[in-house]
Amino acid sequence: MRAAFAGKGGAGKTTTVATLARLLARRGAPVVAVDADSNPNLAVALGVERTVAAEIVALPTELVSRRPDGPRLRTPLEAVLADHATEGPDEVRLVAMGQPDHADSGCLCGAHAVVSALLADLGERSDTFTLMDLEASPEHLSRGTARHADLLVLVAEPYYRSLESVRRMAALAAELPIARVVVVANKVRSPDDAEAIGAFCANHGLPVVAEVPWSAEVLDADAAGIPLLDAAPDGAVVTAIAGLADHLAGITTPLTNTGSR
Repeated sequence: MRAAFAGKGGAGKTTTVATLARLLARRGAPVVAVDADSNPNLAVALGVERTVAAEIVALPTELVSRRPDGPRLRTPLEAVLADHATEGPDEVRLVAMGQPDHADSGCLCGAHAVVSALLADLGERSDTFTLMDLEASPEHLSRGTARHADLLVLVAEPYYRSLESVRRMAALAAELPIARVVVVANKVRSPDDAEAIGAFCANHGLPVVAEVPWSAEVLDADAAGIPLLDAAPDGAVVTAIAGLADHLAGITTPLTNTGSR
């Protein structure tokens, strides 16, 4: 399965992806984590040592071949992963999208194209979980960068601006061949918070597949520079994300990535 995670800035996408990637890998599945944010943070969230994370080289745009059906990799997938992936804790393999080298240097069209090509080719790996951490922008949807995802997970906080971001992104996703769009309710402090997210999503036909509570554990782990899974492995947030892992692992029927949802 190829799952892309999107939402408003600060909604908790990166923490969710990093924790989920390692939990799935511990079950024995190959996991590829894609940091598709031009301001990358996924490596450190996974637990890659900071000096190693600082040296990660993004996927080069030369890997892309332009074809009538969209960008695809010029190089075999295994060679791309061997040459450009960084192995993190629990054998999660991490690849990163390009980021701006200089101010006023133009768009990141090539960087988006290579991520799209990688995601397309990863669809041939039926044994692999691919988790893509998108930036807090609809650009990955407006460009079609995430069009090859089987599942779009929208991370929502229980307040209006976050929910509106989810609504807008879901509308864009409906125009792409993404088989399913679901919501993770994050930073839930009370039953009222859960009810607010649930009601909003029900009104817009979006299933909520996990509910993650607010916890100071996340803030404490971030302040200490420690992955949440290592800082609070038995905490409420990790337990809730493990439930999301159960949900993803339990989808035994392949999602069909051929038309709108």
